[in-house]
Amino acid sequence: MLRFEKRVTLDEYMAMEIGAPYQYINGCLIDWPSRTVLHQQVLGNLIMATYRFEERTGNDGTFIMGPIETILDQQNSFQPDMVYISKENNDILKDYIYGAPDIVMEILSPENAYYDLRPKKRIYEKYGVKEYIIIDPFEENADLYLLKDGKFHLHQKAPKGETLHSVVLPGLDLDMGRLYK
Repeated sequence: MLRFEKRVTLDEYMAMEIGAPYQYINGCLIDWPSRTVLHQQVLGNLIMATYRFEERTGNDGTFIMGPIETILDQQNSFQPDMVYISKENNDILKDYIYGAPDIVMEILSPENAYYDLRPKKRIYEKYGVKEYIIIDPFEENADLYLLKDGKFHLHQKAPKGETLHSVVLPGLDLDMGRLYK
């Protein structure tokens, strides 16, 4: 897929047609591919896992499935696959998300892996996302990065057949076998 980057302002980005396949990273408009069937299947299973967690625990935070505009500053507005916002952080919820969610989950694809693993990860880190979960449907694994002293540190790698355990939300356990079935 041919990629392009174009410098625009946040106002120009936000004025674009709703649903446009773009993300706004470091002041650049970046075309974003449509989500694939595999991506959507994994996202559906992730939604089910978070629903089971909420039913089991009665958690009063908010899970939001992407794409949802998540505005971090005047140069960066992303559309993560899923976010979690705690009750204490609820003030960032308006018509969009204005600030750092507690947890961000991104599902990789060949077209977006560079951005999710590098610039977006650094920006989530800068703005204080407490936990960043990278889900790789091609390798059927996931990595959990935990923010400590202002930096992301790899806390857990969950290969196929294992379970990823959230630190921010104890009890949110993502079984790789169920996530990729």
